[in-house]
This record gives sequence, C-alpha cells and structure tokens, in this order.
Amino acid sequence: MGVGNDLKKRILEEMTVEYKDVLERSFDLAKQFIRISREGKVIILMKDRFSGKEQILLYLVGKLYAKYVGYSSSEEVGNEELMRELGFAKGSLLPWLKELRDSRKIRSIRKGKYTYHTIPINLVEKVLKYIVKKAKNISGED
Repeated sequence: MGVGNDLKKRILEEMTVEYKDVLERSFDLAKQFIRISREGKVIILMKDRFSGKEQILLYLVGKLYAKYVGYSSSEEVGNEELMRELGFAKGSLLPWLKELRDSRKIRSIRKGKYTYHTIPINLVEKVLKYIVKKAKNISGED
C-alpha cells in the first residue's frame, strides 16, 4: 500500500462526514423545533418565537430530515414552497434569502427560472444550537 493509499484511507476514516452522522448527532436539538409529515412537509414548532430567517433555516434543516427518511425526494426548497409553507410574502422572503445566502448560511441553486435553497450539512448543528439558545432566552430559561 503506497503513501497515496494511506492518505486515502485516513481521509475516509478520519475526515469523511456523512449526512447520517450529522443528522443523528443533531436529532435531539432538531426535534425540539421541527416535525415532518409523511408528505415531506416541514412543520416548525413555536414558529412565532423565531424571525423569518430563523424559520427558513429551521425549514431547510427539516427538509434534510424529510429527505433522509424518504418523505421528500430532495432537500432543496423553492421560493414557492417557502412562501406557501411559512406564510411569507415574496417581498419579505427574498431579502431574508439574500441575507442568508450572503452570510453563507444557505446555498441557492438556479434551475431554469426557479431558485432552490439548501442548508450546508456542516451548519446544521451550529444553527440548531443557536436556535436552542435563542428559544431559552425568549422563554426566560437559564
């Protein structure tokens, strides 16, 4: 086994992160705020406690879980779905998406005339920990 193969083995064993691992590690945080339906819809609990941007992030996290269990064929979410499911007007949604994209909290992908959004898997745990902290501050818990 050559040096290149040793490095490849080490990368596979020590650096590779799988969706399953991140989603499993973040599960207890996510279930405090997110439910998913068998139809792939994401329901955000305590929605009124969170800003529009935070609701978008939670929705995108929920979509990762929905895809993982096969309730959704994709983790990508279009503007129309976000407006419909979160109840946002386009005029509110687009600036929030731009801000999230510019701060690299979400990725946007153009497919023809439509834009779809995802949350990078490496941000899931960080976002959920932030949401937990915010929810505790709002409720006055320590």
